[in-house]
Amino acid sequence: MPHDSSPPSAVHAPDQAGSELLVECRDDGVALVRMNRPQATNALSLNLQALLSNAFTRLAADPSVRAIVLTGGDKVFAAGGDIKGLEGAGPIEIMERHTERVWAPIERCPKPIIAAVCGYAYGGGAELAMHCDIILAGEGASFSQPEIRIGIMPGIGGTQRLVRAVGKFNAMRLLLTGKPVSAQEARLMGLVSQVLPDDQVLAEALKMAALIAAMPPLAAMQIKEVVLAGVDASLETALMLERKANQLLFATRDQKEGMQAFIEKRKPKFEGR
Repeated sequence: MPHDSSPPSAVHAPDQAGSELLVECRDDGVALVRMNRPQATNALSLNLQALLSNAFTRLAADPSVRAIVLTGGDKVFAAGGDIKGLEGAGPIEIMERHTERVWAPIERCPKPIIAAVCGYAYGGGAELAMHCDIILAGEGASFSQPEIRIGIMPGIGGTQRLVRAVGKFNAMRLLLTGKPVSAQEARLMGLVSQVLPDDQVLAEALKMAALIAAMPPLAAMQIKEVVLAGVDASLETALMLERKANQLLFATRDQKEGMQAFIEKRKPKFEGR
């Protein structure tokens, strides 16, 4: 598979004119998912959340997709939840929305996901980025969990994923003050994988996704599964999971092809089998 960062060439992209979510599937195994509510700074309305949920359900099941890039565009990633849709809600209504079910297809997606973040990633936007496996941020990006300022708290993993990413003391500062941090500070905390010039973020994310998509997909999925399953397990249990997953990969044709290609000093051809 090619590793270039050329513009997306859609293989199957249904008519999405006016949609709050745009999905393009490239011929290099990469799917580009772009939130498209510029008039509302990509606020995560119930409709946009449902579209994200459905898109990730489809992409997870599509064997032609091997890596996913999630972005909000070059101005803003997502500036939090849709406050107008929350202001009058009661606790039972919030419970019945079952956001954990809506976000599950992103959380459980077996394909590697790269977040390409420019501009604000606030509240639910920061939580959405933390659902991804790699976060590439523009120099002008910023991250925050400002929920405390309106009398609530993060409800889509912000208190849990954040502390696992940056540690208790950094997490508490963000959660209790609601103040944003820059992309560079987020990288130093461990929240961001890499900081790039704003106009290079998406191209680099697509390039990285193409590189990952060219790897044996079963190995990529096993790596992701073991990392996520092992992070909250004891070291002994996590190492056992790692050994078993590695042993399983020796039953794949891609393992045979990869090692044979290495010995023969040629480029491997991975099939995902």
